Amino acid sequence: MAIAKLGTVVLDCPDPRALAAFYAGVLGGTVEAEDGGDWVDLTAPGGQTLAFQEAPGHVPPKWPAPGDSQQFHLDLTVEDLDAAEKGVLALGATPLDTDDRSRAWRVYADPAGHPFCLCAC
Repeated sequence: MAIAKLGTVVLDCPDPRALAAFYAGVLGGTVEAEDGGDWVDLTAPGGQTLAFQEAPGHVPPKWPAPGDSQQFHLDLTVEDLDAAEKGVLALGATPLDTDDRSRAWRVYADPAGHPFCLCAC
């Protein structure tokens, strides 16, 4: 029996509005910001919420770094890896592990340095 259900995934970052805009460009959806701007919600078309919280001392995770934690990463399912890659790069993503074109996934960092994968799974 479950004790709880997953509500929202929250990403710490230096600029919540900018990171929410990045993910809105990737996932679609609606961005809603509170007056102070230190917390921003993105409601994706499927109803899932991804939130962004201001963390002035944010240090991006390192990837890959066996001696350091990557903290977490998002797997984003796409139909066309090449087209999705062009889209995320245009929005400001940074390639982290994209050289092996035979795989069904590629790894990028969002503008705040969080790793995410595009997966044609």
